[in-house]
Amino acid sequence: MSTKEKIQEDVSVVEKESNQNEIVLYNDDVNTFDHVINSLIFACEHTPEQAEQCSIIVHYKGKCTVKTGDFDELKPRCSMLLEAGLSAEIV
Repeated sequence: MSTKEKIQEDVSVVEKESNQNEIVLYNDDVNTFDHVINSLIFACEHTPEQAEQCSIIVHYKGKCTVKTGDFDELKPRCSMLLEAGLSAEIV
């Protein structure tokens, strides 16, 4: 009769702190799909397909994360969206 020994290993997990922020775009009843799409292409450098998908998500879900990155990179992009009359914030 043999016995199997179970060994429990201590594993060190290093988590990288992420300082990533997000631009969240909110739905409104004022702006057209075309305006939202063009604004996302201009301000966030989206492809036309990506901008269209985000506009649809915003329309049906009420909000959508449209860009992720460092705060300093997102601030001017969010300002462009706000200047275009869209509702957005950095979270």
